[in-house]
Amino acid sequence: MTLPAPVLDDRRFQDIVDEAKRLIPTYCPQWTDHNVADPGIALLELFAWMSEMVLYRVNQVPDRLYVKFLELIGVELYPPSPARTRLLFELAAPAQEPVRVPAGTQVATGGSDEHPVVFMTDTEVQAVHPVLSSALTRTAAGRYVDVWNGLRTGTEPVECFPSLQAGDAVYLGFEESLAGNLVRLDVTIDGSPHGTGIRPEDPPREWQAWDGADWRPLRLLSDSTDGLDSDGSVLGLVGPRHEPVPLGTTRAHWLRCRLMSLRAGQRGYDASPRLRRVVPVGLGVSAPAHHAEPAPAELVGVSTGRPGQVFTVRRAPVLVRRADERVRTVVRTRAADGSGEVTEEWLDWDEVPDFTETGPDARSYVWSSTTGEIRFAPHVRQPAPSPDEPTDARETSPVDRFGVRRYGAVPPMDAQVWVTGYRYGGGHRGNVGARTLTALRTTVPSVKQVYNLDAASGGVDAETVENAKVRGPLELRGGNRAVTAADFERITLQAARGVGRARCLPPSGAGEPVRVLVVPRAHAEPELLELVDLDLDTATEEQVRASLDAVRMLTMQVVVDRPHYLGISVSARVRAAPTMRLETVKAGCESALYRYINPVVGGPDGHGWPFGRNLHVGEIFGLLSGVQGVQGVEEVVFSSADLGQERGSDRVKNDRLGNVVALPEGTLFASCDHVVLPVQ
Repeated sequence: MTLPAPVLDDRRFQDIVDEAKRLIPTYCPQWTDHNVADPGIALLELFAWMSEMVLYRVNQVPDRLYVKFLELIGVELYPPSPARTRLLFELAAPAQEPVRVPAGTQVATGGSDEHPVVFMTDTEVQAVHPVLSSALTRTAAGRYVDVWNGLRTGTEPVECFPSLQAGDAVYLGFEESLAGNLVRLDVTIDGSPHGTGIRPEDPPREWQAWDGADWRPLRLLSDSTDGLDSDGSVLGLVGPRHEPVPLGTTRAHWLRCRLMSLRAGQRGYDASPRLRRVVPVGLGVSAPAHHAEPAPAELVGVSTGRPGQVFTVRRAPVLVRRADERVRTVVRTRAADGSGEVTEEWLDWDEVPDFTETGPDARSYVWSSTTGEIRFAPHVRQPAPSPDEPTDARETSPVDRFGVRRYGAVPPMDAQVWVTGYRYGGGHRGNVGARTLTALRTTVPSVKQVYNLDAASGGVDAETVENAKVRGPLELRGGNRAVTAADFERITLQAARGVGRARCLPPSGAGEPVRVLVVPRAHAEPELLELVDLDLDTATEEQVRASLDAVRMLTMQVVVDRPHYLGISVSARVRAAPTMRLETVKAGCESALYRYINPVVGGPDGHGWPFGRNLHVGEIFGLLSGVQGVQGVEEVVFSSADLGQERGSDRVKNDRLGNVVALPEGTLFASCDHVVLPVQ
């Protein structure tokens, strides 16, 4: 089977004739006889036939040349994006001195995998010995009381929530920042049961830390105090920022335990818990990390002194370069006095996206993340400046007297071209599950174990050529402005690699904003897709908003949001072939339903359920009839379901729906607990 050839121009003979006839009144208004017997029409049809022959030859351009055309207009493949997560380094013993985890520390997936997934830490972090230096209590009315002496000596119990009103809090101040640290607070409660009344598994309190802008919740890993009702320990992970702030008359790095408003069904404290002693213990530190492996300094080649040279690094794809990842050249010169002394001249070069704005002497290069190619500036021959031009114009012209325009400097002949280092990796492979990054590849003293608390996310493979072939014409058509709904959708898809689909909803009235709905690239299997997998992460949302703000009209307001997802549960009874196992038929039918009614990979074309497309019972009959082992479909019933609940038998199925389920604007269908009953 041959590959389908791209159609660069789909006009045919009659299309060209009709287009030419429509232009006659504009250019020749006196020409009114458009019958086929008219000599002018005969000539027009002759030229249309010749044009069709030219278009036929144009459409025979092979796929490779079409890709080259895209390169000429500046369309390049998007590189892969690395997955990201946070790694938690637990210490073998409580920290007495700071334990440093340097940037670039490598952690890989454990097990017997021949090709483990490797993550690198982004920044240097350190686990510190937490020193408690102050303590306060605060009422909901804003009255602070210094309770440090009583807590330090253990002679006077401290009431955590003095007025038992939502907003009461106890504050613990530390000498230095606990940013990213894993801290255990060993708590001793006053002997009498002052905290009774609450449910220990759901206390109305929250531990928080000040990050310089707001109070952020600590991530509690365990709490054996029964909500401050008994002696025990509170183990929490402080966020990536922990800044000092003055409270009352004391400036410190604060943690606080705050009394929260009661939720429906939640029980409150009968009396305030009373602290007698708090001992902080540092047990580890967390660091942000991304899917990448480092490559050391590498000699990529020797310059020939010619413009437009291309060198390729050994490993690709290459991740976005940091400030210390660049190209350097070295020229070695032997002394002319015969002493044999060799001098070296190292020069740093700057990476640029392209050479359109570079000067003739700029030491610039372009580095392709997808292929790993390093390309130096070309010199393009152009008409030489005319001698009749003014002298000032000739001196400022980018074209020299030989008619050559230099778009940048070129490494001199025999200069060695080096890269100081780079990182390679990225892609969907890095989206590993929680607690799978456990193999420490870099030696870090005092670290007992390492793991990722959450699953890594954000890893996206490099763009395919097929996708770039579709994107190229869209970029030419839309330019660099967002005016139409299609423009907003196109720019949203280009803004971040984590965007899977986009839908633009025009303003509903004067003064209303444009709503851009984003469906992320969820890589979960259709049967396991949950509502949380369709959440738009903060980084992707900020990238989309920044990209749209740069191209929207000044008078237009844009809101980036996610669609509303309508849970659909299908109950069906099918007739299985006598030779098929009922379990196999059931699994095949349910798998087909989860894949078809899916906002990411569902719908008739497999690119996600279309916006605005209703769901008909007839298409489900057709879908199930095509499953292997199904001889007939006897019944199909639609029900709505609550996607917010956890998957399983306890999910609430709501009203039974009709044979056609309408899809409101800005909404997508999502599968929820399908049940297929096969019979023979």
